[in-house]
Amino acid sequence: MRVTFLDHSGFLVETDSAALLFDWWKGELPALAPGVPLYVFASHRHEDHFKPEIFALDGGSRDVEFILGHDIRLSPRNRERWNLSAKTPEACHSLRGGGTLELPRVRVEALPSTDEGAAFLATLPGGTTVFHAGDLNWWHWEGEDKAWNHNMAANFKKYAEPLRGRTIDLAMLPLDPRLGEAGFWGPKYFLELADIKKFLPMHQWGDFGFTGRFLEKYPEFAGRTVPVERTGQVFSF
Repeated sequence: MRVTFLDHSGFLVETDSAALLFDWWKGELPALAPGVPLYVFASHRHEDHFKPEIFALDGGSRDVEFILGHDIRLSPRNRERWNLSAKTPEACHSLRGGGTLELPRVRVEALPSTDEGAAFLATLPGGTTVFHAGDLNWWHWEGEDKAWNHNMAANFKKYAEPLRGRTIDLAMLPLDPRLGEAGFWGPKYFLELADIKKFLPMHQWGDFGFTGRFLEKYPEFAGRTVPVERTGQVFSF
């Protein structure tokens, strides 16, 4: 598996059987291997996770499928605004939490998000599993109403529950420095909930040193955490 960090929460995951593109809105997309089908995921409509230009990847040179959080709507107005071809909507699949999708080379399970859209667990031929959390995270904001933060914690744990005990080969999880130490809570919970082999931090807003602070606090996760240090960085697993 070859993984390219594009920017923010955007990753390209390439295997022999398929390429998975997650939440690409920024950063340079490397050339894709010819003939390999492409599955394009957009977890939700926020501009730091989705840009309509992804639909231009459906250029006819390869098999392309789009897996979209349910809040990304292909209304007639949006189809016109985004300049979609007549056939592109046929390759689009909308998922909300609890939904599943069977495609030729990937099975997708969607989890609800604590923000917008969905999180995606993709299973590839041979059983390799890749999880992209989107904005499913334990959002805890200082100064926010206590009841709001309490409900957020409860919803996060509820929505993440389908991952309990699951083996996940690669997980891309928010590690957001804007939350301070509360930014550690979401990935810590995921890493204790599931058997995650490798964890790539995302949603760091360019503050890549926040991973180091996370590992100082929780050194037990050092063997599974792979620091992201720059856009365009490539990882091999």
